Amino acid sequence: MPANPGGGWDGTARAIERAVKAAGLVGNMPFENVGGAGGMVGLPRFVNQRKGQANTLMIGGSVMIGAGIANKSPVTIKDVTPIARLTEEAGVIVVPASGKIKTWKELEAAIKANPKAVSVAGGSAGGTDHLILGMLIKALGKSPRDAAYVAFAGGGPANAALLGNQVVAGISGYSEFEEQIKAGKMIPLAVSGKTRIPGVNVPTLIELGVNVSESNWRGVFAAPGITAPQREALVDLVTKMRNSPAWKQELDTRKWTDAFLTDKPFERELAQDIADKEVLMKELGLA
Repeated sequence: MPANPGGGWDGTARAIERAVKAAGLVGNMPFENVGGAGGMVGLPRFVNQRKGQANTLMIGGSVMIGAGIANKSPVTIKDVTPIARLTEEAGVIVVPASGKIKTWKELEAAIKANPKAVSVAGGSAGGTDHLILGMLIKALGKSPRDAAYVAFAGGGPANAALLGNQVVAGISGYSEFEEQIKAGKMIPLAVSGKTRIPGVNVPTLIELGVNVSESNWRGVFAAPGITAPQREALVDLVTKMRNSPAWKQELDTRKWTDAFLTDKPFERELAQDIADKEVLMKELGLA
C-alpha cells in the first residue's frame, strides 16, 4: 500500500485480505505501508523492488493519477500492470460539529466570500479530494487557484485536524469519515457522486445546485515485467475474490460501489482517466 495506515488504500487492502482468506484463496498476505506524496513514494519502490514478481499486488487509484501529474513524478501509474478496478467511492464534504459552519449554505457563502479563508483537509495534493475542491470553487465562481487545501497522507491525521478545528472543512471518501459522522462529531453536508450513497441521507452537490460530480476509484496493480499467464492468474484471483460473499459484505459495510473491471478494458479506461485528469488539473492550476 503506497499510503500510511488508516486511509482508504490501507482499508481496501485489509478488506481484500479478509475476503480472500474467507474464500480460501490465499493462506497468508503480508502488508507493507509506504506512505507519502499520494503514492509517489511507494509507487517507485514497488516498481523498482518488485519487478517481475508475480506474487505481489499494489493498491492504487484515481488519487495516484493526480499525484503523479502534480509531483511531476518520473515513475507513474503507467509503469505498473493494471489487474482490476474494484470500487468507486463518492467523496463527502464534512465540517466539525464543534465548528462555526454547520450547513451547506454557510460553507457555500464562506467560499464565495473568500476561498482562501476556508481551509479544507483532504488526501494528497492533486488527488481526488483536491480536485473536488478545485471544481467546487470554480463552480461557485471563484478561482480554483485560491483553494486553501491542506493535504494529509492518511485518513487519521485528516480526522484529527478536523476534530481539533484546525481546518474549516474536510473532503474524503465516506468510509473515512463514517465513524465520526455516526458519533455526531462531524456533519456531512454533501456528497460528490452523481447519486446519493445508498443508506446515507446526504444530498449530492448537483442536488444542491452545484454542477460538480467526481468519484474516487480504487484497484489493484501488479509489478511491471510479469508474464501474460502470471497476469491472467492474478486477474483470476481478484475475480474470484470479487465474486465471493465476503467481498460483497465488505462493499455493503463500507458503502463502496462495485466498479469491477479487469485487464485490458481496465487498462483502456485508465488511459482515458489519465488524459482527462491532465486536462482538468491544468484548468485548476494544479499541473
